[in-house]
Amino acid sequence: MHENLRARQLAKRIQEIVAEAIEYRVKDPRLGFVTITDARLTNDLREATVFYTVFGGEAEHEATADALETARGQIRTEVGRRLGIKHTPSLAFVVDRVPETSAHLEGLLREMHASDAELAKVREGASFAGDADPYRHEDDDEA
Repeated sequence: MHENLRARQLAKRIQEIVAEAIEYRVKDPRLGFVTITDARLTNDLREATVFYTVFGGEAEHEATADALETARGQIRTEVGRRLGIKHTPSLAFVVDRVPETSAHLEGLLREMHASDAELAKVREGASFAGDADPYRHEDDDEA
C-alpha cells in the first residue's frame, strides 16, 4: 500500500516534469500543441507511461509522436535530474484517446436526444389502435 502511494506521487511529479520539459526544453518543430493528461508508474518505479493529447488532425498526431520519440532521452534525463531518485524510470508516450472518445459519445447523445424529441412529437397526436386497456379484468367476466 505504501509502495503504491509512492508510485502515484512520483507519477504525478513525472507528469509535471514532462509537461514542463516539453514546453521549455524540447525545441522540435514537429511538436504540436501537446497536453500531458496523465502519467502512470509501475510499483517497482522502473517504467513510466505518459499519456498525452494533441490538438489537430492525424498528421499532427504522427508528427508529435515522432518528436516525442526523438526527445525521449532528453526528457528522461530531465526527469531523472529533477526527481533525484536512484533509478530514473524509462518513459513510454501513449496517445490519450479520451477526448476523441468523449466527443464521439457526446455526438451520440445529441443524436439520441434529437431522436427522442422527434418521437415525442409523433407521439403527441397518437391514439391507441384498440382499447386504451386491452387486458381482460375480473369485472368484465361477470357481465
